[in-house]
Amino acid sequence: MSTQQKNEITQFGYELIRDHVLSSILGKNEEDILYWCGKELARKFPLFEFEEAISFFKEAGWGDLTIEKVSASEAFCSLTGDPEVLKFDQRCFRLEAGFLAQHQQKCCGFLTECYEETKPKQSQVKFHIKWDLKDKIES
Repeated sequence: MSTQQKNEITQFGYELIRDHVLSSILGKNEEDILYWCGKELARKFPLFEFEEAISFFKEAGWGDLTIEKVSASEAFCSLTGDPEVLKFDQRCFRLEAGFLAQHQQKCCGFLTECYEETKPKQSQVKFHIKWDLKDKIES
């Protein structure tokens, strides 16, 4: 079996769970639960610099993450990739948003949230990560 065939099988299994099983189990709470699951994943797979999220997303099969802008209290990222795989018009991206929020919170030490905007026509998701410089997290 070729590497390409193995990747397709792996992607198919991922899609079954992500797009069908989880949405059936989580129902109307899917988006909130996925966000908190993303935060938990970031705790279990800690990264040490914000830029490491790029390779994590790639390795996890979440797509191509690009960091577009970072300032003192916010960052903007975009996620692109194969529209057939990422299903921009069908999938919510709260898991990825939660992961980015928790990852940045660990890196900067301030309470952090992440909001996503799906743009199916452009085959991308925009993430706005915002942290509160007045709300320090105690380690």
